[in-house]
Amino acid sequence: MLVSSRATVVSAAAPHRFLANFNGISSVSSSTSFNSSFINDEREKKIKPTVGWSKHSSIRMDKKKNPFVTSATASAAAQPLQNADALIDSVETFIFDCDGVIWKGDKLIEGVPETLELLRSKGKRLVFVTNNSTKSRKQYGKKFETLGLNVNEEEIFASSFAAAAYLQSINFPKDKKIYVIGEEGILIELELAGYSYLGGPEDGGKKIELKPGFLMEHDKDVGAVVVGFDRYFNYYKVQYGTLCVRENPGCLFLATNRDAVTHLTDAQEWAGGGSMVGALVGSTQREPLVVGKPSTFMMDYLANKFGITKSQICMVGDRLDTDILFGQNGGCKTLLVLSGVTSLSMLQNPNNSIQPDFYTNKISDFLSLKAATV
Repeated sequence: MLVSSRATVVSAAAPHRFLANFNGISSVSSSTSFNSSFINDEREKKIKPTVGWSKHSSIRMDKKKNPFVTSATASAAAQPLQNADALIDSVETFIFDCDGVIWKGDKLIEGVPETLELLRSKGKRLVFVTNNSTKSRKQYGKKFETLGLNVNEEEIFASSFAAAAYLQSINFPKDKKIYVIGEEGILIELELAGYSYLGGPEDGGKKIELKPGFLMEHDKDVGAVVVGFDRYFNYYKVQYGTLCVRENPGCLFLATNRDAVTHLTDAQEWAGGGSMVGALVGSTQREPLVVGKPSTFMMDYLANKFGITKSQICMVGDRLDTDILFGQNGGCKTLLVLSGVTSLSMLQNPNNSIQPDFYTNKISDFLSLKAATV
């Protein structure tokens, strides 16, 4: 029998109930709409995020809170995975992070194809969730194919897609524009959702020539700023996004993720999307709504789309503060792999309060860890 060491996850007053009806996700009313008359009357206060605005009510949050993030009580120490079959048999669905779990940069991690084949042969549903917003779902599908993995586009959920899906879920008006600090993946998903946007890689070469009396103009019709990982990040984008968030009434501030580091290559870690988001947090004095991990928005979306009971899901990832917290916030089993960001010493550090149910070296351990009993 598989015994979980994870402590109870406590919901922060089920904050996601404000969502408009989006394919069955908990909602208040299908009439929820973007309130363009909202006035930023709290700019002089400490950092405050804005979420979606209903014509019936406004939702504001204290610093560091997110309507999709819940908090967990202290957990018992994670157990090494000793019986992979027991874990496999205990769930119906495996959600895998990609960077550091399936691949590093453009290099496939050893044993991944055989592991995925094993799980599919046992009738398990596989879903791949990544905080990397540089690609769309279709583009990620091509990456899987290039690496020799047979993964359907419908099994892939990137934070670029989550940004567009979130805006749809709150009925963000199609006559409003979205300013993007990020790359092509976000632009593609916004376009597929029917939204108008500006910014992105196109603004990567723009510079500001500071002269006496210079005033930078910005589009007053921008109703949301979406920030993701951006290799073309510059001061022009920071200033433009800042003006939109601070001066356009009711402008939303969304982040695809706040990852500190990412794997652009397999040789080292690189500054992640959290560094771009942090610049806007500093300049706007506002906290963003994060739609990627560890936010539960994607978990709720996936559970609804596939009809999955969350207790029948195992989240597999290499990061404690995104992947494992994502699984715990969603009420899933969690497995940490040490093939990416988190090392064993980091996991066992006395200051680390995020403990997965189990940990192992890499997902291909599913192929060999069968003999012992948990």
